[in-house]
Amino acid sequence: MANPGYGKRSAPDQLPRTAHDFAHLPPREAAIAAYIDKLPGGADISVKTLAKTLPYGQCALRTALNNLQRAGHLRRGREHLADSGSPRWITRSWFSRTPRDDDWWTSFTRGDVPQEAPEAPARPTRSRAYILLAALGRATPALSLSAAACAELAPLLTEWFARGATDEHVLQALTSGLPTPVHSPAALVRRRLTSKLPPEPAPTPARPPLRVLECAKCGVPGRPEALPGGICGACRGEAAPPRHTAPLPSSAVHAHAAAARAAMVDRRERPRL
Repeated sequence: MANPGYGKRSAPDQLPRTAHDFAHLPPREAAIAAYIDKLPGGADISVKTLAKTLPYGQCALRTALNNLQRAGHLRRGREHLADSGSPRWITRSWFSRTPRDDDWWTSFTRGDVPQEAPEAPARPTRSRAYILLAALGRATPALSLSAAACAELAPLLTEWFARGATDEHVLQALTSGLPTPVHSPAALVRRRLTSKLPPEPAPTPARPPLRVLECAKCGVPGRPEALPGGICGACRGEAAPPRHTAPLPSSAVHAHAAAARAAMVDRRERPRL
């Protein structure tokens, strides 16, 4: 496995796996693609790591990965997670069992295709809502609930958390101003969870992550439409377009010349130490 946050990333919306997914590829590329396809998310698919497992050298693997990129199964680039609070761009390697054309990868880079399903953490045996309800009786004995009541009321409390409520907010709503005595803790908690439910937050549009693809050969970043097959124009042997620079206006030329003369005069008049 690669370091956390790196390694293989599966492209979204792929077709179900079959025995003929890579039949259109040469035997070497098909074998490597089938191996990568079965690796879990986050697996290290660098040339050095693959060479330790597969019967190919690093040079052959580098060529094969470039061929997989041209065939639409692989793209390499960088990604900045929206709202992450970090200026860092993360190196990414996206693999697709289903071959994609350049237009699909361009849309993927813009965030116009379904996003990857988030990696699901291990499901806890008890939910956050259940744990809070079960702990009510420790701080407020009048609200001691049975295990069955906690399980029955947990979905109501889960909706509070979905609307942004904190544990402190919930405890304040459930425990403040209690009657004396509390005849039915479960009924009181149910009533308060229903009547004091906070409003739904205003919807915020989901921001897709920022992505930049890189040339498979030289690694230079570029717009997806400038990297057909994952290769930049220079590596394909295309001549760079001529650069057209507009001449500076006369006022700007005079200003630059005056600044240069002033710097030279200041240097001549500066005393020597």
